[in-house]
Amino acid sequence: MESKDLELIEKYGIEDVQLKALWEQHVTYEKMLDKLESKSYLSPTEMQEMKELKKKKLAGKTTLQTLLDKYRAMEA
Repeated sequence: MESKDLELIEKYGIEDVQLKALWEQHVTYEKMLDKLESKSYLSPTEMQEMKELKKKKLAGKTTLQTLLDKYRAMEA
């Protein structure tokens, strides 16, 4: 995330529950993925879990970016 995006999340996350929830979810998925990626070997179950996490993270980030675009337009 760019620093401008992080500033927008900080500024509007207080009043926009969806924005805050999406950001927290994004951070959680990132930590879970980091944990899996740090392993030297992944079981087939873990590989499937990693794929699912990546899909969920991407879907959430897409929604998050849409909200951030709205706030960028408001500030422009």
